[in-house]
Amino acid sequence: MSRIAIITDTDSSLPAELAKKYGIVQVPIIIQFGDESFRDVYEINNETIFARIDKEGKLPTTAAPSPGQFMEAFKAAFDSGADAILCLNISSEMSATYASARQAAEMLPGKRIEVMDTRSLGMGQGYMVLAAAEAVAKGGSIEDAIVAAEDIRSRTYLFGALATLKYIAMSGRVSHLAAGMAGLLDIKPILALQNGKLELLEKIRTQGKSWARAVELTVEKAAGRKIEKMAVMNVKCPEAAQQFEGQLRAALPCPAEILHAGMNPGLSIHTGAGMVAVVFVVAK
Repeated sequence: MSRIAIITDTDSSLPAELAKKYGIVQVPIIIQFGDESFRDVYEINNETIFARIDKEGKLPTTAAPSPGQFMEAFKAAFDSGADAILCLNISSEMSATYASARQAAEMLPGKRIEVMDTRSLGMGQGYMVLAAAEAVAKGGSIEDAIVAAEDIRSRTYLFGALATLKYIAMSGRVSHLAAGMAGLLDIKPILALQNGKLELLEKIRTQGKSWARAVELTVEKAAGRKIEKMAVMNVKCPEAAQQFEGQLRAALPCPAEILHAGMNPGLSIHTGAGMVAVVFVVAK
């Protein structure tokens, strides 16, 4: 039986213990402060990043891993005994990571490397990666793993509530004036994963109302169907994430175990500290 390696990028925000359990390699997104570059997760974390952002008043930039970084990961997998590789990347609508991985695959002719655009991110992407890994663990082919990942994607939803527009303002996505007014009015935007992008869905007043709306949207999308998997993601606010889980459990039947995951720096610098989000997979 062929051995298939599963590779992704750190924008999947897969908890390290889950990645280790299935032997999943996460190629790091690059975080850049001026001329300084750091490998997401491996060399820098949210605590360090946000302390520096608050001190300097400026956001770092993010860059996709280079084709060379992916090629190193691919070669390491083959050197470790893999016969084939499935690489699942953050949505091509939001990053050049998928294109970089494809370029790396083309640099290794004669090797079986399939590169998949998940059109997702965070644990939406992470659940697709886990589905592929589970399919392979059961003896499935690359084709089986791709089908399993696509099936999960078709049943996955993400809703998030931002705590502030400060970081979006720094990124240039909205004007500083608009962000200042939003802060004055206590606007807490709701984000949703739509068509491969993280989109601003609604503008809600106060954190309490934004959380309630995120829960309400979850109830609406579940539409009475069983929720098979659920994760609560956060950026530097694990206690708030626990409270948010409590609201979800009070509103609808949730899985016995809800995964908690921090959003990795490649994504968190765009959403800002204090964000909470729910990612869930409904039954067929």
